[in-house]
Amino acid sequence: MRQLSKTETVLLLLGGLLMVIGAGGSMLLQGWSAYVFAPGALLFAAMQMRQTYEGNNFNIRRLRRMLLLSDALFLVAALLMLANWSHFLPISYEWYVKYVHNNWIVILLIAAILQLYASHRIDSELGKEC
Repeated sequence: MRQLSKTETVLLLLGGLLMVIGAGGSMLLQGWSAYVFAPGALLFAAMQMRQTYEGNNFNIRRLRRMLLLSDALFLVAALLMLANWSHFLPISYEWYVKYVHNNWIVILLIAAILQLYASHRIDSELGKEC
């Protein structure tokens, strides 16, 4: 795996920290939490997408695609969180309650589980490769 530079690593950690603060603030029903979570998700996903794998190991390539899916789900969760807190979507109330209201939590949970699994397995596979 391509190692991130120190600046990129700091941005990755900052993005993760902002995501945690935003999700935690949402649990405390704070309106600002979506505006903290969204830039954090964008930073985290962007820095993780810069970390590439140039090898031929099929398992690591598959797990890398899982990480990219997880990043996309983090961004979708951020959009739904923004829609949940700011109501910026011009949609009917019934559609909002059915598809948007607090559904970002489910997507965030799926993304976090994928992230944890893929990160652990990539580390294990890279250890076998060396």
